[in-house]
Amino acid sequence: MILVLIDAARLARAGYVLAREGVLSLVNPALVPPLARPGLRIAQMIARPDAGTRAARLSAALSRLGPSYIKLGQFLATRPDVVGPSVARDLEILQDRMPPFGQAIAEATVIGALDRPLADAFESFGPAVAAASIAEVHKSVVLDADGSRRTVAVKVLRPGIERRFGADMKTFRRVAAFAERVSPEARRLRLETVVDTLARSVSMEMDLRLEAAAYAELAENVQNDAEIHVPAVDWDRSAREVLTTQWIDGIKLSDRAALEAAGHDLQALARIVMQSFLRQAMRDGFFHADMHPGNLFVDAQGRLVVVDCGIMGRLGVKERRFLAEILYGFITRNWKRTAEVHFEAGYVPAHHSVDDFAQAIRAIGEPIHSRAADQISMARLLSLLLEVTALFDMTTRPELLLLQKTMVVVEGVARSLDPKLNMWTTAGPVVEDWIAQNLGPVGRLQQAGAGVSEVGRFVLDAPALLTRAGRVLTQMDEATRDGFKLSPGTLEGIGRAEAKRAFWGNAALWVIAVALLIIALR
Repeated sequence: MILVLIDAARLARAGYVLAREGVLSLVNPALVPPLARPGLRIAQMIARPDAGTRAARLSAALSRLGPSYIKLGQFLATRPDVVGPSVARDLEILQDRMPPFGQAIAEATVIGALDRPLADAFESFGPAVAAASIAEVHKSVVLDADGSRRTVAVKVLRPGIERRFGADMKTFRRVAAFAERVSPEARRLRLETVVDTLARSVSMEMDLRLEAAAYAELAENVQNDAEIHVPAVDWDRSAREVLTTQWIDGIKLSDRAALEAAGHDLQALARIVMQSFLRQAMRDGFFHADMHPGNLFVDAQGRLVVVDCGIMGRLGVKERRFLAEILYGFITRNWKRTAEVHFEAGYVPAHHSVDDFAQAIRAIGEPIHSRAADQISMARLLSLLLEVTALFDMTTRPELLLLQKTMVVVEGVARSLDPKLNMWTTAGPVVEDWIAQNLGPVGRLQQAGAGVSEVGRFVLDAPALLTRAGRVLTQMDEATRDGFKLSPGTLEGIGRAEAKRAFWGNAALWVIAVALLIIALR
């Protein structure tokens, strides 16, 4: 009962902010239940008259509601299947910017996390140069044992952020669970899974050791790629609440004038951005999922530098093969093979027709091939594919949606550098290389070798498996000989649960009774 009241208060505040900023005024009354339409009319009455565009209204409302809602908005931008393509596009521009939480608090956090005086860790600890909902970044200097100095970026977790996120995520979960109980559409969209994915993503972002590990893994994956660089992690000055990395002196990819003034080849940079992302996704199965211009720099050597590895995406072998064959199928216009890939991956239920699905894919692909090369978008292609597959009962694939969302951002960055960029020509070498390595003769031999190795491991484990199976059968026979019985501990646990439920039920009744008595005496 208390949780219901707390959730109601939080949702009431969120509803008021959304109404005040004019977000609810954009909702079509015909799309809401009749009982909710009076509330929608009230929301339109209290909306600010100068709310601005829909994107501006969403941004203002979520910023007022705080960090959890900003992260929710950014996450929903990757889920056009939940909020719709147009709202997802509006949420893409949502900026995660907040005021710094103070130099003294940041220094105290660093001292507590590293368990040593600040002067022992850093020669100088500068003020915040950037601040977001989860953390802020300080430019600092380290004095190494050999007397050399290094400039570093120190990311410090915002104090109290875990408690606030935890409370909001519990409310989001309960709302999602209620929606799934009453709405078949909510069950299809798996709203509880959406919230769980968001909660897991945010919890990983709030442990900066995990981001440090992501930096290290990404750097290891691209160490032989001369055109991209990932800052090194200073593990000795990193902890759960603090992450220290190499400072990057470079030009932001969004500063086109500065890039041109420095003599960088913008067309080459556009190709590097696109191909580096595809290599991360297809070759490594581990990609930076937040490649907006603020996280991309060009250093003095002309390398693309990627920072902020808080949000990363993973693709398994099946998903990578799916992506490669889909792109290759569209490049070669092999619609039948493209359809078969969906069925082989298990994304489309087997009771559907491959030929019908191939026809639907052709309806997407042919118009794309009739356009000029600089008008083709692979991100748009994936988006249309996800729309079509919904007609064929394809369940939501969060990893593919994150991939599609990141590809939208990457394409936007690449096209801002080279508006005439040919996506197919740029992607071709990466896709063909992956197919040759994994689906060609060499790849087939590697898969066969892995299969033989797996069979060998199974044969070696077979005696132990048979022994465990025999033990389980014996235990089941003993347990069911005289019927199933509950252990004393289980019975005691059931009794405690029933007693607890009865206590809170009686307490709720007493609260209601006292409230009615007070009302009657007035």
